[in-house]
Amino acid sequence: MKLYTCSNCHSLIYFENNICLHCGYSLGFNSNTLSLITLVAENDLLYSNIQNKKELYRYCKNAEYATCNWLVSTTQNSEYCQACALNRVIPALTSEENLKRWKNIEVAKHRLVYSLLRLRLPVSKKIDNEETGIAFDFLADSSPKEKVITGHDNGVITLNIEEADEAARVRHKLDLGEKYRTLLGHFRHEIGHYYWELLIKNSDALEKYRLLFGDEEADYTKALDAYYKNGAPSDWSEFYISPYATSHPWEDWAETWAHYLHMMDTLETAFSFGIRIQPDMVQDTKAIQASIQQDPYDMTDFGQIIKWWLPLTFAVNSLNRSMGHSDFYPFVITEPVVKKLQFIHELCLKNARNTNYPRW
Repeated sequence: MKLYTCSNCHSLIYFENNICLHCGYSLGFNSNTLSLITLVAENDLLYSNIQNKKELYRYCKNAEYATCNWLVSTTQNSEYCQACALNRVIPALTSEENLKRWKNIEVAKHRLVYSLLRLRLPVSKKIDNEETGIAFDFLADSSPKEKVITGHDNGVITLNIEEADEAARVRHKLDLGEKYRTLLGHFRHEIGHYYWELLIKNSDALEKYRLLFGDEEADYTKALDAYYKNGAPSDWSEFYISPYATSHPWEDWAETWAHYLHMMDTLETAFSFGIRIQPDMVQDTKAIQASIQQDPYDMTDFGQIIKWWLPLTFAVNSLNRSMGHSDFYPFVITEPVVKKLQFIHELCLKNARNTNYPRW
């Protein structure tokens, strides 16, 4: 995530901010330029860009619920921003608990959409394109016996809103032995299934995908049944990013895709802060040195991305342990996994649209 500042007072601001806490000006995110704009209130709930009064915006309709700070240009007819327009079903907002969960969900989903736009991948809503569009359904269990299953089906990503409850998510994390289970992680995993269908299925990338990940035509239900019955093989960490990735080539793809998005967004944040890793007390620091001097989204060399990623995660894992927390990134990336990640990086570059976002 890019580092943002208020255009009025130049204070640092978070991606989710709708107001500058230092000077009080309103803020809104423009998905067309991927910029957080400082706003001046005009008539009829419209706002102008403080740096260009000719640019007029209104807030996304979901700003009414404090779940979105993205903007809609007055040149557009939609009530909803590019991220919220992807929603098909949201929780019933008849309870404070549901509203709280939905807010948490939207924070994660907006960060997901930001990453997809930074990668310049196609992001279209299903209402406009039934075959290749995206839709989000955020659902609650109707009864203890009828559980909503988080997953993906033909561009529709369903999320059980219980995942937005921290206590429930930690229980699931412990029950399933998952080291990394977050709302954003769910979104990144499930959108990976969508982009498999969009970028790989019926494409010339399918053959290389099968060489790296395996044959996706293997029976999916039987594979998952076997995984939940027997678990991952003992040597899973040599070839896969997570135990669940061993269950089926589709899940290996989705788990690796999610980790690719983790890497790209985290490294962009590190780049924005000018982070350097150079421990003074270690004689041979080559393996754990990093000076992150370029935005990863602008890079073609995945080898350099990996060279930066490993020292960064070692440093942040060490910081987490100093605070008494578990590791920030509890994974080991082996050479077979690097090849899978590189395949994803090259695939994204190949399918990037010609949208030219400004360089930071």
